[in-house]
Amino acid sequence: MELQVEARNLEIRKVWQDKIDEEKARLDRHHAGFINHLRVTIEGTSSHKEGGYELRLIATIPNDTVVVKRKGEKVVPLLVDAFNTLGLQLKELQRKRRQSNKVQPEAAKGTSSEGVVKSIFLFESYGFIVTPQGQEIYFHENALKDIAMNQLSEGDGVKFSEAQGDKGPCATWVKLAK
Repeated sequence: MELQVEARNLEIRKVWQDKIDEEKARLDRHHAGFINHLRVTIEGTSSHKEGGYELRLIATIPNDTVVVKRKGEKVVPLLVDAFNTLGLQLKELQRKRRQSNKVQPEAAKGTSSEGVVKSIFLFESYGFIVTPQGQEIYFHENALKDIAMNQLSEGDGVKFSEAQGDKGPCATWVKLAK
């Protein structure tokens, strides 16, 4: 994900930048590959009624943009609240997209493929499957059925359904081969 940090009427403090980097890393872990661009704007406001700062997060995702705005007197709590809200909104968008993309189980039976787990990135919640033809297929933890990410090992045989993602082929569901 590309990150852009802007400051208006003030200088970005190191503690703010560190918090932004920490929250960005958390978003990367939970929404791997979903966010294309993230812009953080911190503005110093002159109005005492509104507090001292206005914060905007603008996340660009495939076919959509999510905006979160917060106003207050301290930047770090605004960052935490705004990133938490953004995370919840992204989670809900992903849930809605999965609901609209669900395939009837009867239709899905004929489209499964087999492969072997090539690599797992446990803390980032994703991995890769290699097909017998040598093609690498990305999968996210959310695609796993009847198994948790930490129960999966490199070299495990799996069945999966493939679709074209934004950055190449990806698995829509993954199960252990029996």
